[in-house]
Amino acid sequence: MSQELATFAGGCFWCMVSPFDELPGIIKVVSGYTGGHKENPTYKEVCSETTGHKEAVQITFDPAIFPYKRLLEQYWASVDPTDAGGQFFDRGESYGTAIYYHGEEQRVAAEASKKALEESGRFTKTIVTPILPAVTFYPAEDYHQDYHKKNTSHYKSYRQGSGRDRFIESHWNSEKDKELLKKKLTRIQYEVTQNNGTEPAFHNEFWDHKQAGVYVDIVSGAPLFTSLDKFDSGCGWPSFTKPMIPETVEEKVDRTHGMKRVEVRSADSDSHLGHVFNDGPAQTGGLRYCINSAALRFVPKEELDKEGLGSYLPLFN
Repeated sequence: MSQELATFAGGCFWCMVSPFDELPGIIKVVSGYTGGHKENPTYKEVCSETTGHKEAVQITFDPAIFPYKRLLEQYWASVDPTDAGGQFFDRGESYGTAIYYHGEEQRVAAEASKKALEESGRFTKTIVTPILPAVTFYPAEDYHQDYHKKNTSHYKSYRQGSGRDRFIESHWNSEKDKELLKKKLTRIQYEVTQNNGTEPAFHNEFWDHKQAGVYVDIVSGAPLFTSLDKFDSGCGWPSFTKPMIPETVEEKVDRTHGMKRVEVRSADSDSHLGHVFNDGPAQTGGLRYCINSAALRFVPKEELDKEGLGSYLPLFN
């Protein structure tokens, strides 16, 4: 298990733990204070707006299971990045948003993620969340840690009353997602991933592709398969003996077209990927993940670092 840190400010830190703490690869989430000038500030001091700190969460995660790029996506979907004066009914500097990067790789990924969100058209206002170098992080008092679990009723009423949930639902709802996906994806990519379609055999991008690298979800960018597990099954679609990480895919019974098959979907985006069959190579477990090229995007080994997937490079050594 490898470990990295990620630090995000997104308003009240009570509301910034639950979006992350149950995701795969998340080791712990700590509420605290960062970005200010006073050592070991208290909650009362930070709320007084005299210390320069923001309420924040620091996440310890395994990038091989949940890459930083996906943490960024989860962050954007948990805040109002267009509000320069706080978050929802919590006003002031201590409730502002910010991404604090730990190293150059995180800075590049954060800048790219912010630019992609700006260009997506999801928000009509300017995104004002700053991207800053990580500084000393001070854990908050014990009673603030895992507040959503310790004081569930109060947390739910606070979160709902603040307007956070309404804002998220209005900007990240399924209809808006579909609208943006139709602009982002080609016709066949949308048909396959959103309507459970199937592309033509032998007439798709990766059926005979042999370059070394990682195949990621075309919708979310989550890593799904590697060239190391790809083989020529003769079926006309990309075939893999296994997913990179079992948790990245979900398998469901598919009874369409008068057959009983096992469908494979992306756990991250819920996109249709293909099906899994029991006619794969016996020496690798006997499975064949038959996946549509249109559901995938290929990242060459040489570009994994640039894509924030550098933790997978050792696989190819």
